[in-house]
Order: sequence, then structure tokens, then C-alpha cells
Amino acid sequence: MVANVSAALNAYASAASRALQPGLPAAEEPGTSFGAILEQAAKSTVDTLHTGEQMSAKAALGKADLTDVVSAVTNAEMTLQTVTAVRDKVVSAYQEILRMPI
Repeated sequence: MVANVSAALNAYASAASRALQPGLPAAEEPGTSFGAILEQAAKSTVDTLHTGEQMSAKAALGKADLTDVVSAVTNAEMTLQTVTAVRDKVVSAYQEILRMPI
């Protein structure tokens, strides 16, 4: 999944560089890029989901504290809900752009 995100970000960056008109310098802002922030968020999401799975597996074997398991699973659930909400907003924005007249 992270590889797909990286490929998409590279495609957007390539398209943006082609869209620049001659004579206009590329805007370089200090700090991290949007792609880097998005990639870090994706990695963090995957890590959170893996932690929830690992804690659930430990609970099934009786090797984890119940409060730790509930906390990890709740964090994973909230992360998944957040990712789903962001995805829905991105799809909605994309559909709205497609409806714009040219």
C-alpha cells in the first residue's frame, strides 16, 4: 500500500512539473513536502494497525493485559475510521472537480 502511495505521489509530482509554464520558477518552500507528510501518515497508520493485530494475537494466547489490548484495538479502530473519512473526503473533492465546467 505504501508503494502505491509513493507511485501516486511521484506521478502527481511529474504532472505538476510538466504543467509549469516556461519562465516561471518552481516554488520551493522550506520544510517537508505534502508527499512526505502523506507517506509518513500512511506508515504510521500501518504501524498502528499492526500493533492492534499483534495485541489481539497476544490476547488470544493469554499473554497480554486486557487494558493494553483494548487500548491498541481502539487506536487501530480510530485510525482506520480516520483514514476512511479522509479517503471519502478526497473522493468527494475529486468528484466535485470533475463536475466543474471547463
